[in-house]
Amino acid sequence: MKTTFIRSCILAFIVSFLIVPQSKASWAYSFVVWDGYVYIVSDESVENIDKEIGHVTKHSDKEGSYWGNFSNAFPKGTKYYSITDTSTNDAIAVQTTEGIYVKATREGKYMSEYPLTAIIAFTIIMLVFILGIIIFRPVKKGINK
Repeated sequence: MKTTFIRSCILAFIVSFLIVPQSKASWAYSFVVWDGYVYIVSDESVENIDKEIGHVTKHSDKEGSYWGNFSNAFPKGTKYYSITDTSTNDAIAVQTTEGIYVKATREGKYMSEYPLTAIIAFTIIMLVFILGIIIFRPVKKGINK
């Protein structure tokens, strides 16, 4: 039974590796996600910073959908700021280096498909795992008297 479990785990790992795309994305523009909205990053510098409102929690240049304050351009930890006399519904500032900020204009709602993708991937992995247990289950031979 121990070898059955190990075989099933290996099979599940291989299948999960194959179904998760690992290719780099060719993004049309640099963006950050804050509070559920996508902000397109510009080259326009901002000097009238108000207060810190968040930071990048996930960075990736790979295709996929992510939760949280995701960015395809800035590393995890990059800070977001509100801009004086500008609503965060219109734009925010992104800190590029110490004391340097660029404007990011709100584009629209961030539509992450991550929960659905994760549920589907988990379901497939579990089905493969169960199928592996069934296929590799040792057959007990009966004793004839």
